[in-house]
Amino acid sequence: MKQAVISGTGLFTPAQSISNEELVICFNTYVEQFNADNAAAIADGTVTALEPSSVAFIEKASGIKARYVMEKAGILDPKRMVSHIPERADEELSLQAEICVAAANQALDRAGRTAADIDMVLVACSNMQRGYPAMAVEVQGALGIDGYGFDMNVACSSATFGIQQAVAAVQSGQARAVLVLNPEITSGHLNWRDRDSHFIFGDACTAMVIEAADTAKGTHRWEILDTKLKTSFSNNIRNNFGFLNRFDEAGIGQPDKLFRQQGRKVFKDVCPMAAEMIKDTVAHAGLEVPQVKRFWLHQANLNMNLLISRLVLGRDAEPGEAPVILDEYANTSSAGSIIAFHKHSDDMAKGELGVICSFGAGYSIGCVVVKRL
Repeated sequence: MKQAVISGTGLFTPAQSISNEELVICFNTYVEQFNADNAAAIADGTVTALEPSSVAFIEKASGIKARYVMEKAGILDPKRMVSHIPERADEELSLQAEICVAAANQALDRAGRTAADIDMVLVACSNMQRGYPAMAVEVQGALGIDGYGFDMNVACSSATFGIQQAVAAVQSGQARAVLVLNPEITSGHLNWRDRDSHFIFGDACTAMVIEAADTAKGTHRWEILDTKLKTSFSNNIRNNFGFLNRFDEAGIGQPDKLFRQQGRKVFKDVCPMAAEMIKDTVAHAGLEVPQVKRFWLHQANLNMNLLISRLVLGRDAEPGEAPVILDEYANTSSAGSIIAFHKHSDDMAKGELGVICSFGAGYSIGCVVVKRL
């Protein structure tokens, strides 16, 4: 079978960012108004008063300091608290496809490739803008790519699962090169009025070109040595939004149609699972953990990443061993580990090893071992 490489990466970052300070001002204004409007019910115990948020709480809980979003004014309006982005006509390029094209062009440029070199487009992310036609097919058309495309969703692990699918296509000869895209507009599924999660997510899109090693010509090549995937069902991270919601009108607009999680349970369950997966994948590749120079982990929570690194290494990670980008980007779901890889890999020397690892709802975990060429 052919050996596959990551030959180029790309990143689309929205122009607008929301600081923790801005977010807290909006959230607390909403809380004050809610508590005032429901004062009588709160007093008689039929309604629970909402608690304010704070910058200190957010940073201690997550390590997040800001997040990029597609549109911030709507989110920061206490009466609305959701982005305001007008729908586009069917004949216009979809918003999610638009950010895919931006990231894809950067990845193609870094790989030294054009649309004519790509045979397969895979859009892998937590939330698709629509059910059909597939976002990947729209992106394929926008870029002028011959071949085929399809969408897949494995929540926050979508990028690493997508890498494995691309590797399989290259190894089997099904595709010369694959474009893997992770367009995460996570601001759309976040409940900005929930104190425990209103700060978690941000928007971004990443792109990767994966192709056969013997024909790759870019200067950013990484040999994919091994991949390992795992899923285990859990309700601890869940979103019940879907096309069947219209069957029961009572559920439309309810909080469970947005992101929700039992954070402490997720932390307890996922950290040891991710650490073991990393060690297992490294061993399966015929390597040992001390040989790995860098770990590009899913960027959900700083405390999770610190613990996972400690469990893998048997010590605290040194600066640069497990790069952090969530302070600036927040949790961008499947894009997070790829943003970290995109921003913190060019400094590595030929022959040095790294691991891309993502984990999230499902539960799902994906690991990819790579070597700089």
